[in-house]
Amino acid sequence: MEITHQNKDNYSIVKIAGRLDTTNYQELEKALNGLLEENRINLILNCEELDYVSSSGLRVFLMFLKKVKTLNGKFIICNMQENIKEIFQISGFTSIFEIHDDLAAAEEAAK
Repeated sequence: MEITHQNKDNYSIVKIAGRLDTTNYQELEKALNGLLEENRINLILNCEELDYVSSSGLRVFLMFLKKVKTLNGKFIICNMQENIKEIFQISGFTSIFEIHDDLAAAEEAAK
């Protein structure tokens, strides 16, 4: 898995590429915690290149949604591939998370 991020005015875009599973979910936790420590509480997860997410990865998403909400921030997910969307639908996460089809819509929502 590869994680990159870009800080914009009042939000950060975190791009995840590859597989997010039990072998590497801590890398995402560390990256997101680092952003929160910098008071970057409005986060967009760009999942355009995310190929797979396990229950460990879903737990990280849920944990950070809760953290960001307690800080009155935003946690937005965008560009999910069909297989990732299906996992979110099956797990009931589509009703919990703010999800957008593309980055432009996610950025507009983050402002």
